[in-house]
Amino acid sequence: MNVDIHKSWQPYLETEFEKPYFKELVNFVKTEYKNHVCFPPENQIFNAFNHCHFEDVKVVIIGQDPYHDVGQANGLCFSVKDDIKHPPSLINIFKEIETDLGIPYPKSGNLIRWADQGVLLLNATLTVRAHQAGSHQKKGWELFTDSVIKTISDEKENVVFLLWGGYAKQKQKLINHNKHSILLSGHPSPLSANRGYWFGNKHFSKTNSLLEQALQVPVQW
Repeated sequence: MNVDIHKSWQPYLETEFEKPYFKELVNFVKTEYKNHVCFPPENQIFNAFNHCHFEDVKVVIIGQDPYHDVGQANGLCFSVKDDIKHPPSLINIFKEIETDLGIPYPKSGNLIRWADQGVLLLNATLTVRAHQAGSHQKKGWELFTDSVIKTISDEKENVVFLLWGGYAKQKQKLINHNKHSILLSGHPSPLSANRGYWFGNKHFSKTNSLLEQALQVPVQW
């Protein structure tokens, strides 16, 4: 694995790359990709950072694990490649946008269009072995992505953090509540959404309202 991350992030994360845990993580990921089918493709592991540069970050959405079926993961949480069937959580995200903002349900589930507007779509774990959910958890990725969240909190102001589900909500402790906005909700997965914990959260209109209050350009969801 090459740490192919956009130069805007490097001044903030280069000390992280030098830590022993990160070097062990790189070796682990290299071995996994060499000996197993893993996702996303190796050149897309840091896609979230390469499409959303540090100076542009205004919204952070936190996922847990990349999709682990063939052709799905593209390095952005909840996102799939063009022409790939939308997974259930993404369907529910688009349904909420549809009712919240009146935006028609999109054909493509590729969320690069969000990332390019300053939405960091960050999975806590950036890689996974095919068909084995959680297989790369607790190998060091979480230490790295926690550091990313804390760095954004420390170095920026008026970022909107969208924390969906119990796992993402745990990341609140890394965020300065006085400088940033945090919106909490159930997870968009069917299990949570069908129990009434997702639909109607209006996170997309609320995010744009918060951005406008901070004199930032709203997101074209």
